[in-house]
Amino acid sequence: MRGLRFLGLLVCPALVVGLDGCVRVPPAPIDLPSRAAARTDAPLDRAEVDRRAALLAPDVPHPTDGLDRLALLAAIMVQDPRVEAARAALEGARRDARLAHKAASPTLTLSSEYANDPTTSSPWLIGGAFDLPLDYGGRREGRIRGAELGVVGARYDLAETVWSERVAAQRALIDVLAGERQVALGTALVGMIDRQIAAMDRRAAAGEIAPLDLAPVRAQRAAAARALDDAHARVRGGRAAIAGVLGVPVSALDGIGFIWPDFDQSPMIAAVEREDVRAALPHRADILRTMVAYDQAEAALQVEIAKQVPTVSLGPGYTWERGLVKWPVNVNLQMPSFDFNRSAIAAAQAHRATAGQAVEAALANAQAAIETAASERRAAALAYARIMREEVPQARLAADRADDRLRLGAIGRADWAALKSGDIAARLAAIDALTRLRQAQIALEDSLRRPLDGPETHVAAATLWGNRP
Repeated sequence: MRGLRFLGLLVCPALVVGLDGCVRVPPAPIDLPSRAAARTDAPLDRAEVDRRAALLAPDVPHPTDGLDRLALLAAIMVQDPRVEAARAALEGARRDARLAHKAASPTLTLSSEYANDPTTSSPWLIGGAFDLPLDYGGRREGRIRGAELGVVGARYDLAETVWSERVAAQRALIDVLAGERQVALGTALVGMIDRQIAAMDRRAAAGEIAPLDLAPVRAQRAAAARALDDAHARVRGGRAAIAGVLGVPVSALDGIGFIWPDFDQSPMIAAVEREDVRAALPHRADILRTMVAYDQAEAALQVEIAKQVPTVSLGPGYTWERGLVKWPVNVNLQMPSFDFNRSAIAAAQAHRATAGQAVEAALANAQAAIETAASERRAAALAYARIMREEVPQARLAADRADDRLRLGAIGRADWAALKSGDIAARLAAIDALTRLRQAQIALEDSLRRPLDGPETHVAAATLWGNRP
């Protein structure tokens, strides 16, 4: 059994080395109730948020008495679970790219045969053979290229996730700040209408006016009260939306204010020209992601083209045949399909064409989004400017004159309160117009995929890829 011993000396060391090199990964089950409890109790890590904000824009002063737009962006990158999921997907793509560089595993085949032949020195035939695929050429290059493009695509996905979460937080922040101003003005308006109703009640009791004259004012008061309730709900909803973006319960934001120093000022930016659109389109992460998909389709096509060439593998082996030692070497060829892979190549070409059309569609959608957002922002800016130029000054002037006439006794309390209510209503209309303008500004930023004002303009674009400093 000299051949069996030799074969054992050949196989056993390989098995021992292979088993010794095995990676042991312990199971990691998820305790869903514990995870859910931790999520509902998750705090906002202010220290880490401040540290990240300082790293994002070192030259920008960071407030410590609340969260500004830069701090919100930092909090998204620190705590947002969707960003963490995208970051984990990026790491998975990197691992896949490393795996793509590895050659295919060899195959070991062991064989034995017994022959009841008394003329031979031994009735046994024992052998073993390896099958070693040769990993080279277009198949390997296409596989590696596709995996490396997967990493690029995952980076774009991460950037797009960070950006979309930032936009969601900005929209919620606008709701909070606008809602707070609407609450203050709405409370004042309800109080002023109450004073008007009280004065009119006294006049109705004195027979100066009919009780039915109070009906329109009471309806105005009911509408103002509903608007005030909506403003309170807007503040609560905005804070809840910000907490949802950050992956913390809304209670984690208790006692934390939001800072936007120039919120009440109209944002001033230049008009969006065709050159701005041309510059923005090639830098949108969603468009770049479609380009990655196209390049992956191209790599897949090259792999199918390479499959027209037979796949080669070598099969060295050892055989002990009834006392005779043999060293066979096989060359194995896996031939292409009977149509020389034409069907697979045609399918890959169709997928590449589809990916190319997806790029065109993404460009068209992005261009339309930019132009639509720019048009809405122009309309919102004109509406806000008109209110601030006409309605607010006129209402303010009428309220000031009402104060003067009240002091002179030339106007009653009810009329005075009506004019004062008009002033407050005009300022509420200005807040509505400003909110529309701010939301239009965010929509324009979203379409251009870049901040247009505020501390975030000092953040380098590369830091939005989600890499931890």
